[in-house]
Amino acid sequence: MNGNQSPTDPKHQRSLLRQVAIPAEHGGWSLTIEPVLLGLIVGWSPSGLALGLAAILAFMARTPLKLVLVDRWRGRWLARTTVAARVAMIEIALIVALAVLAVVGASGRFWPPLVAAAGLVGIELWFDMRSRSRRLVPELAGAIGIGSVAAAIVLANAMRPSLALGLWVLIAARSVAAITFVRVQLARAKGQSSSVLISDIGQAVGVAGVVIVCALGWVPIAGLVAVSALSIFHLVSVRLAPKPAVVLGALQTALGLIVVVVAGLTAA
Repeated sequence: MNGNQSPTDPKHQRSLLRQVAIPAEHGGWSLTIEPVLLGLIVGWSPSGLALGLAAILAFMARTPLKLVLVDRWRGRWLARTTVAARVAMIEIALIVALAVLAVVGASGRFWPPLVAAAGLVGIELWFDMRSRSRRLVPELAGAIGIGSVAAAIVLANAMRPSLALGLWVLIAARSVAAITFVRVQLARAKGQSSSVLISDIGQAVGVAGVVIVCALGWVPIAGLVAVSALSIFHLVSVRLAPKPAVVLGALQTALGLIVVVVAGLTAA
């Protein structure tokens, strides 16, 4: 909502607080919760739970932070900017508190994957600031970056670094496969031109990544089977009539949970 629009405008029925605090990217919820769930299935611990909650809060904090960055980039400070800044500060404070709890209770060093993912998060925010967050690069960077929490949760429970890295690769493969497929399907549903090759490449990259970590013995073969089945589904579905966005989102959420549960239970 910009400064010239009334809160009662029918086009802007959500409250200002809801607008700046609730993420609009419905698929982002799933891509954030999946690595948290995967990490907790494989290596549950109180510290891991704190890291998972921090990751979910980080996803939520991105919405108000993005609004602040966009408004400052455009040289303005609106009513929504003030509210967004306050919400972001509260959420960041909670993230710091959860991180402290995780550090205090962790059995192992969990920070390396989070540090490694910081650059990817930075890329996403750079695009966010320029109102280009819907492009492929920031979507992939954000999803792969948040996937690092699966590795961090496992490391917090003092489990093998190779397992942690393998799980990160697996969840990243799932994200790459899903994002490229969904982007093509949404474009086709809107009547826009989009090549199925983009989706096909995403499936190939995802499967190739999991093949490598399975060959190294970092994750069980069940993870490869789950990701491969998902990619085959995408390879077939992308050549069929696109489904409505709501159906597409619900289906991707269900498929993602299946991949996570299968891979997590066999790796635990």
